[in-house]
Amino acid sequence: MFFCSISGEPPQDPVISTKSGQVYERRLILKYITDNGTDPLTGEKLEESDLLTIKANPKTAPPRPAAATSTPALLHMLQNEWDALVLEVFALKQQYNSTRQELSYALYAQDAASRVIARLIRERDAAREALANVQATMGIAPASGAAEDVEMAEENGAQEGALPKEIVDQIDETQQNLSATRKKRKAPAGYTSTAEVKTFVATHTIPSLHSASPAGMTSLAVSRLNPSQFLTGGNDKIVQLYDRSTDKVLASLKGHTKKINQVAFREHEGESTLVLSAGADKIAKIWAHDSASSEYIPKATIRTHKGELTGLVVHPTNSIFALSSLDKTYSLHELSNFTQVYRSAPGEDAFTSLAIHPDGALLALGTPSSKIQICDVRSGNIAASITPPDASPFTVNSLSFSENGYHLLAPDSPSSVAIWDLRKMKTAHTIPLGEGFKVNKVLYDYSAQYLGVAGSEGIRVFAHKSWDELVRFEEAGDVSDIVFGEQGKEIWATSGREVRIWGLPA
Repeated sequence: MFFCSISGEPPQDPVISTKSGQVYERRLILKYITDNGTDPLTGEKLEESDLLTIKANPKTAPPRPAAATSTPALLHMLQNEWDALVLEVFALKQQYNSTRQELSYALYAQDAASRVIARLIRERDAAREALANVQATMGIAPASGAAEDVEMAEENGAQEGALPKEIVDQIDETQQNLSATRKKRKAPAGYTSTAEVKTFVATHTIPSLHSASPAGMTSLAVSRLNPSQFLTGGNDKIVQLYDRSTDKVLASLKGHTKKINQVAFREHEGESTLVLSAGADKIAKIWAHDSASSEYIPKATIRTHKGELTGLVVHPTNSIFALSSLDKTYSLHELSNFTQVYRSAPGEDAFTSLAIHPDGALLALGTPSSKIQICDVRSGNIAASITPPDASPFTVNSLSFSENGYHLLAPDSPSSVAIWDLRKMKTAHTIPLGEGFKVNKVLYDYSAQYLGVAGSEGIRVFAHKSWDELVRFEEAGDVSDIVFGEQGKEIWATSGREVRIWGLPA
């Protein structure tokens, strides 16, 4: 009698493999060959042609196994199978418990490692803060070649005090120089005309910037020295530097823990280009361009304020910059050593926007109560406080001085803007934009001939004195920021994950 090498039972249709000499049930071995193509015992390649039929005598039905010929024998067989199953379950439980113990140990080890890392980070931050305080006390600037940024905490000595005399002198000198030339200055030769602005069409779109989640850009800045490069700040906590001419991201600068609210360049002849950002995480960060590596390296983290930062501007001296915050204060910081040189006393209202006069002597600060404060940068005193007449309370989320210094552009409701005459401290004109329009950004161009308004229904550009609407771009949708390009020949804007550009038709 033969036995199948697969089932261990006497075969009904026995065959023998010519390669291994093993006996199989034809039905079983053919199915195995179909699925695997090999001999089940030796693993050699096996085909149906390698099987030979065995002619067995007598041709009678195989007997039932002796163990299953009676009820007691059947029960005994079932008992044996149950015992085997119980033993297998027991072995599996042992393996399960062993695996749980290994996992528990791994989790404890990971937790311990995380605690050690957190402690080391705290010690590092404390050391950085101590170093920053020592440098600020001794007047030592951070090393220019350092690849790590220095965290600058609040300095009580500079809070609510007067600006250092050397900085006041710089501001006075800058004001005198700029004021003498600015008021007489006309639009540069070749600057775009009103007729040309009316013909602007969409010329370029740069899509898929920043992360898809959370999507959206909040701020835009275009380089003055290299107009093809621009900065964007996003809801994804990242500052991106992009080159339009090569369509490449030059740098993705990280360090914020919440969305970016403002970005800016500091470009000054003979000095490294700086990239600045202010975020909802209450900090400002500064990166410097390294000419050796062509990369931007972190230089400083400013932690002066206790509330979200809402404004960031570089002063015309190019030696200081200003921050505004929801903590009801604003501050000034040096760009040579990144130390705080002034912080205002807390006011009645939070500050929701910030702009600097082109002469550098005045700061304008928006509030959530419709009021605009104009402060003297040198003394910190409030030079004027203006509020739209008969206005319901709203947030002044954007401000812009005209280049001649005579006017201030600001929202006077969520869906209209006002042009303030600073010589008379009253509105020269109000432009309604429609009930569905929500103002996000207002901006004068460099020549003070045009003013742009970006909002929930796109962009609108108006002539300064006639107040005529020159052009509108509704296809942009909700626009968060707007910039006039070089010579006023382009208008840049951020919308969602796109930077859109409009200009003269080709």
